[in-house]
Parts: sequence; structure tokens; C-alpha cells
Amino acid sequence: MSFFLRTLPETDFFSSLVVVTSAIWQTHGTQPHDALVRSSTGQNGDPGTVGLTGKTARESRNTRRNIYRSDLVFRVFGDFHNFSVGQDESKKERARAGRSCCEIKITYDDKEFPKGKFIGDSVQLSDHGRYDGIQRVFFGGGLRFWLHNLLLLDSLSYLSHGQLSLSLNRMILVDVDDIFVGEKGTRLRKDDVMALLATQQRIQALVPGFKFNLGFSGKYFHHGTAEENLGDDMLLENVDRFTWFSHMWNHQQPHNYENVTHLQLDMALNKQFAKDHGIPTGSGYSVSPHHSGVYPVHEGLYEAWKRVWNIKVTSTEEYPHLRPARLRRGFIHRNIMVLPRQTCGLFTHTIFIDRYPGGREKLDKSIQGGELFQTIVHNPINIFMTHMSNYGNDRLALYTFESVIKFIQCWTNLRLSSAPPLQLAERYFQLYPEESDPVWGNPCDDLRHQKIWSKNKTCDQLPRFLVIGPQKTGTTALYTFLSIHPAISSNLPSPDTFEEIQFFNGKNYYKGLDWYMSFFPASKNESSRYLFEKSATYFDGELVPRRAHALLPRAKLITILLSPARRAYSWYQHTRVHGDPVANNYSFHSVITASDTAPKPLRDLRNRCLNPGKYAQHLERWLSYYPPQQLHIIDGEQLRQNPVETLHELQRFLKITPAFNYSSHLRYDPKKGFFCQVTNEDRTKCLGKSKGRQYPPMEDKSYKLLQRYYLSHNTALVKLLKRLGLRTIPQWLKEDLTDTVMT
Repeated sequence: MSFFLRTLPETDFFSSLVVVTSAIWQTHGTQPHDALVRSSTGQNGDPGTVGLTGKTARESRNTRRNIYRSDLVFRVFGDFHNFSVGQDESKKERARAGRSCCEIKITYDDKEFPKGKFIGDSVQLSDHGRYDGIQRVFFGGGLRFWLHNLLLLDSLSYLSHGQLSLSLNRMILVDVDDIFVGEKGTRLRKDDVMALLATQQRIQALVPGFKFNLGFSGKYFHHGTAEENLGDDMLLENVDRFTWFSHMWNHQQPHNYENVTHLQLDMALNKQFAKDHGIPTGSGYSVSPHHSGVYPVHEGLYEAWKRVWNIKVTSTEEYPHLRPARLRRGFIHRNIMVLPRQTCGLFTHTIFIDRYPGGREKLDKSIQGGELFQTIVHNPINIFMTHMSNYGNDRLALYTFESVIKFIQCWTNLRLSSAPPLQLAERYFQLYPEESDPVWGNPCDDLRHQKIWSKNKTCDQLPRFLVIGPQKTGTTALYTFLSIHPAISSNLPSPDTFEEIQFFNGKNYYKGLDWYMSFFPASKNESSRYLFEKSATYFDGELVPRRAHALLPRAKLITILLSPARRAYSWYQHTRVHGDPVANNYSFHSVITASDTAPKPLRDLRNRCLNPGKYAQHLERWLSYYPPQQLHIIDGEQLRQNPVETLHELQRFLKITPAFNYSSHLRYDPKKGFFCQVTNEDRTKCLGKSKGRQYPPMEDKSYKLLQRYYLSHNTALVKLLKRLGLRTIPQWLKEDLTDTVMT
């Protein structure tokens, strides 16, 4: 079954006609599906709007808008040929404008259908596909009308027999940040708290399990007017009727704490305040002010959260970015589940309706089919950010959420419910397990992220180019030669993996950006330094290009290529020297011919020998993220035979000025059989004993087998190199292809 969405040319009736098409290969076995759009407007046909009650606008107003709908669906059998809706131009004009079109006559291939009433904004035509086997649903008027978005989802579900459908379950949590925080005159009074409780009770009748989730900063308790202080007291008198979470004691942004101990002390003050006033402390949920420290990650926040509050869940609107909202995602870091947080159009400054940006019309539009409504429709789990001030003054938050919930229940079959944050988080990652792994972005690419990132951190600590491998091609030699350059600095060595950090391709990635940057200490000459790192396992890592590009989108990439057959043999010999029991118990030929039913250790060694040599495949993956202009390919044989010229070419690619003359710093060592660094004492300093070893020659049968194995990959590599504009094909590649043809 295949699906596609396309737009047809404008006709004399349908403007911006959208067609959802499904090629139906089997006409039986259709499963019933739940429709998103309700077939009626409810028991009394009223969307159940609520009045806007506030201190400057106390009267309730009827906010129902003139939204027309029709449950009549015209079903036209066969292909879409000579379909027309009468010949009355006035009716056509009314239809184009989305207005009711009275009674119209429908004809199809000269056959007249019974008259029916048509409303231009909600016409939907279903073609059963009895002639060509393709079912279609036609929409008139495009998708700008909010109801058409719902009908599109229903159509996708219908045409796909439920395969492309969303569950009707939606979970909602409304966070109220900044409890006890706020200037005098903007805080909650007793009557506001009473309204909060009354609205919560009404919503609970519509949304099982619903409670407002209050985030408190204890330092500012009783910092309002006398009347507002009574409001603080009333909140605590009803503490059991809400759920609670810790904000920060002094509403300070955690990323400004460089000392974790100080951060923990402030958290402990808020926890003690909670205990003193009977506020529950076991929710396992917290939100930091302005989402500081959640993302970009401030490791001190996660550490303090665990130690003081045993936090298991938080939320942010900043991952990976605030906008577009539809791309917000979740992730897990240090066993803390981070959920995407949604906005509802209400912020700390939007507290009066007559000052709301765009006026009441804009707020109502968001509620009645607009952004807020669509957010709930398209997200199974919704955590909304609001602030204490939104519940006082004109009480815009109460109006907004009660209205949108009633509007949803009027127009859709969605089943709304609520639950504590921990349950929401567990459910979220059941639905989206692929989001568990974070993808660390570059904080300097987002101004909002820079504002909530420590001033002691700088993106100048991130590498400007990467040596990505693959293994056994000369990457260590290149790393050593580059480190001689006065303008180039490598990372600090790792206690576990020596000169390689191996950040993007393994468990180290989960240690976070702060851990990675610790290998590149800050320097006074950061802007003039060319930082780099070399990890040869990056080349064929499936996740590495995406991760690297997210953090280092402008980094240059350096790769070294050798004959894949000889690289595979070199890796096998390398593992033997390091005492690998599999390599020492199996011949090279046995390893590369191991079947998929062989023991796993043998299969793993086979794969590490063979897979990195599929050069074109891995390079294409990198090029799906990085432009060709950021990739430099080094011929491994040229690096070995003429490293000086190779390094000069690399300098030109990196645009390092002034150029460094390697000819006086590298010298061929006949004993080692390769070039070594020249020291200040005019002696050569060569790589360790593990480099440059002489191994027994590869068996001819193994070489021929590998030539055949890599034939398609080498052919693809030639095409790729030509596409990239490489002037000269490496000699080893020509020989590998020639030898394959001859055998």
C-alpha cells in the first residue's frame, strides 16, 4: 500500500484542491477506525465556551464564533472527470469564499445526483475507486480552515485502513510556574485562588485526573500586598488539592551557579520551605526558571536535582529549539527524563485581555481551531507552561484552558486525561523510544540557548576540524604531524582511549557536552587556534555524522583512504598483536569468510575487518549532513610516501595562515620505514613500536576474495570521487579495480 499527498491545478470550483490518495491492493479486511471529528456538535450543539472573568472585565461574554460545518459527504464513484456543481456563477463565488451555497445540483459524467446543501469550507468528496482501484478523498478550500486539518487526519486513517492513524487519547498537564513570585499588584488574591479551585473542579469533570501543577519559589512567600499574602495562605490551605513541584528557592537561573554546592544549598532551602508548609516533595518533577540548565545542559543542575530532590522528570521548550514548536522533542540525560514543554500563548506579561498582543480575537483564534487547539490535537502528551500571574488579574489561563477543553470535546472525539509528570514521562518514552538518546546541538547557534548557557563556556573550545578515520589508514601519524603545527592544537589525551576521545560514536556521548569540552581547555588565543580531534572509529559509525553535524555543523572533515583489502588485513594483524583471542584462534581467511551463523565474537571481528572498507557507503552518510566543501580526502599511500606535500595541501584546505613548512620538521627514517618528526636536537621522534610493524603477506586467496568483495564498493567510490571533483583517482584504487578484472 502506498500513500502520497498532492495538490491539483485550480479548477473553476475547487481552489487549492488537496487529494489524499491510497493505492488499495486489497479491497477486503478493512478495519474500523476511530474518527477524530465528531459527527455532531454535542448534546446541545454548543461548544461550551466560558466567559472571560477578570478584575478589569468581570462580565461573561459569549465567545462562540460563526463556524459553519456540515456532516454531509458527497460520494462520487469513479475517477474525477467532469464533476461540476451547477452552473450558477453566484453559487460558485460563494463556494470560493467558503460560504453556504444553498441547494446545488451535482452532475458527474452527465449523470445528475440528488440536490443537497453545500458549505464551501467543509466539502469533502470520497471516491471509492471502483474504476481504477484507487480510493481518494477530495478537499475543497485547502487546509487553512482548521476543520480540514482534522478531516485530513481522518481521511488518512480511513484510506490506510487505520495504519496511518493517531490514537484518540490525549494527556494534558498544566504547569503553573512562579508560585509566590511576582510584583505586588500582579499576584493571586483569595478570590483568584477560589476561581482557580472552581475552574479546576469543572475541568476535572471533563478531564479525569486533572490538577493544576504548581511550581513554587519559597523565598518570595508573603512578598505581595496584604490581600495577596492572604492569597498565598489560601494556596497552602488547599495544598492537597493541587500537585506541586520545586522551581528554585530564589528563582535564580541554575546555569549561573558554577559551584554545585551552592546550587544544592539553594535547592535545600526550597525543600525545607516545602516541608515547613506541608507541600509534597516526592513528585520527582522540577522545572528550572527560564528552562536554564535543562538544555543546553548544565551538569551541575542535573547533579543537584538528583542529590536534593531525586528528580526523575523535567520539561523544557528549548530542545532542540523553541521554534518551530512541532519539532520539540524529549530526551533522557543522567536518568532524568526531559519532556517537551508547550506554550499556550500566555506569558508573564500577558495578564490583561485588553493588552493581549493581537487582542481577544487572537487568543480566541488560538483556542477555537488555532495553535493551542492544534497543539493538543497533534501531540499525545502535552505539558503546558503558564505562570502565576496568568491566574490573577484577568485570569486568562483559566479562560484559555477551560475554553479549549470544551472546544475539543465539542468538535472532536479526543479522550482527554491527565496524570502526574512521572507517569506522563514513562508514557511519552513508550510512545517515542527513539527520542531517549539526546542529540547535542551547538549552543552558539541559538541566541536563546546562549542566554541560558554559562558565561564561562565558549564555543571556541569546540574543534574546528575532525579526523574521522577509518582505522588502520594512518590517522595516528596524521594526528602526530598535525600536532607539530604551532597554530593547531589537539584534544587532551583520554585516560581510557589515549589520543582519541571517541565522543560521537559510543557511551561517552551520553556524558554530555561539558564532558566533551573538558578535553579542549580554554586558552587566551582561542580565536586563532585550530582545535581538532581524531577518532578513527567515527568514519563508519552510523550515528556519528548526525551527532557531529548537530554540534559542529561548520567543522571540516578529514578522512584517509587506503586499499580496503589491505586495511582489513592490517586491522586483523593489529588485533592479534593486542592479544585478541578470536584473532589468535582464527586465520584471516577464516575471519573474512565467517558466516552469519558463526559465533558472535567471530562475526564481530569479521565486521570490524570488512565494514569500514565500504568507503563510498560511509562517505555518502557523511555527505548527507555535510556539504562536499567541508570534506577533505587524503590518499593514505601519499600520506605515507610524501607527508610533507600532503600536509601542505591539508593546510590550504583548512585555510591556515601563515602556512607551516613541514619539510624541515619531518624526515624519513629508514629503520622504521616511514617519516618521523624532527626534534630540536635534530633527531627523529617516531611513533611507537605498534606502528609500522611488518606482517606476513596476505594469502593470495584472501586478497582475491577481498578484491571481489569490494568491487562494487570501489566502483561506487570512483563515481563518488569524480562527483566530488577529485582530479586524480588514487593509484591503489586503480590497482584494486584492475586486479579484480584480471582475476
